[in-house]
Amino acid sequence: MLAHGEHPIAVAEACGVPLALVELIREELAGIHPEFALCPYDSPTSAVESGAAPRTKGVPVNQNTSHDSHAGTGDAPVIHLSELLKAPVVSRSGEAVGKVEDVIVRLGGGDDYPAVTGLVVGVGGRQIFVSADNIRSLTEHQVDLTKNKVDLRTFGRRDGEYLLKADVLGHRFIDVPNAELVHAYDIELEDTGAGWVLASLDTRRPARLFGLIKSAGGHASRDWKAFEPMIGHDQSMLLRRVGGRVQTLKAAQIADLLEDATKAEGGEILDRVRSNPELEADVFEELDPDKASKLFDDMSDTDVAGVLSRMRADDAADAVFDLRQSRRRTVLDLLPAAQRTKVVTLMGFNPGSAGGLMNIDIATCPTESTAAQALSVIAAARNLQPEALLKMHVLGSDDELTGVVSVIALLQADPAVGVTTLMDTDPVRVSPEADLTDIALLMSDFNLATVPVVDDADHVLGVVTYDDVLEALIPEDWRRREPAPRPIRDIGTATNGAE
Repeated sequence: MLAHGEHPIAVAEACGVPLALVELIREELAGIHPEFALCPYDSPTSAVESGAAPRTKGVPVNQNTSHDSHAGTGDAPVIHLSELLKAPVVSRSGEAVGKVEDVIVRLGGGDDYPAVTGLVVGVGGRQIFVSADNIRSLTEHQVDLTKNKVDLRTFGRRDGEYLLKADVLGHRFIDVPNAELVHAYDIELEDTGAGWVLASLDTRRPARLFGLIKSAGGHASRDWKAFEPMIGHDQSMLLRRVGGRVQTLKAAQIADLLEDATKAEGGEILDRVRSNPELEADVFEELDPDKASKLFDDMSDTDVAGVLSRMRADDAADAVFDLRQSRRRTVLDLLPAAQRTKVVTLMGFNPGSAGGLMNIDIATCPTESTAAQALSVIAAARNLQPEALLKMHVLGSDDELTGVVSVIALLQADPAVGVTTLMDTDPVRVSPEADLTDIALLMSDFNLATVPVVDDADHVLGVVTYDDVLEALIPEDWRRREPAPRPIRDIGTATNGAE
């Protein structure tokens, strides 16, 4: 029984009850009467001042929020997350509060390093939040707090927050300079003087069997800015997407990432590409057909038609052909009329024939054109596939093919010279039924980058380009083999943190 006037918190502390349990008692007593939540030596005013700081949006209190000036200089204190986890958290008076279970940073849309805004601390079977401004010192062996009291409310993740253990360790990142997905096995936190920041990732796989077996792959710690995180938390991902750098990669590189990604990872990558519709279409052109088909299965008919409308007609035709039969007509009806006509025309040919491989958008000019006029046609053809512009197709009065002239010959010629003087009057051409082998042999024998496809009246139907032939000829097992090791590329940071 408590003696008259004795405060239950004072009794608990006098009996040597651990601080964490005292705080639990304080929380329970607060439900009986607000003053029970106060330390017996505190006034109501001082309790607010000395209690746990209200949780803000994650910006460290009383700290400079610019964390870019010193990170990565190599002379600042550094802590590895793997060693910080489970480190004891100690109050100002030396009482054990709990252990570090995770570290919280806030991702920004700019180039600053993510600032550490707090810790997730395990206390008595629950997880609580400890703000960065309540931390007096941070080492790999112990975290010292500035106060004796902590807020024992259960930790709840907020939008834009990134948990380093939950979201980073063992997860994959986009290595932007090298365009590949890599695992992060450890993290370096660095003290910039204005606060701790996430500075580097270590992609080396940990050694096995007590360090006796070293694992191959990965690299030493590398600058955080070389990576783009894959964030499972939807609202944090939305905030990060503004500053994402996936769009700096080439379409083929993004396609490779998608083919290596899990379904969840692929969804995040595509989300970051969709803000650039032209890039999204280019990515789908580069994707393996099976992968593209699976991604289209998860998209609405309207979204699929939107992507197909910006793709090359031959690639769009292949993609429509790979759709489920029940979706084809609906998607085709949603395409713009001009694109729909091209796609339907190409779908009438065997996919492995010249008609199925050709691009029907080509550059043409009449026989009376000059070199300058032919070049102006090429210059204006901004929406055509660049490979299809390597040759100008010269048409007669009935739109029949009378010759071809290379863009190099046009550039080197006098601008006033007529194209008939420069053109090959008997160019190699194929019918729509020509198969892939015949086309490849012709290109090899005559050193051709493009081959026009004509009908029986010599009207040009389209052109097959070398990249179409290469893509069709590459064996499937070549696509699945492991790529050769590449020298690591990394972004450089000056001593002031600027890229």
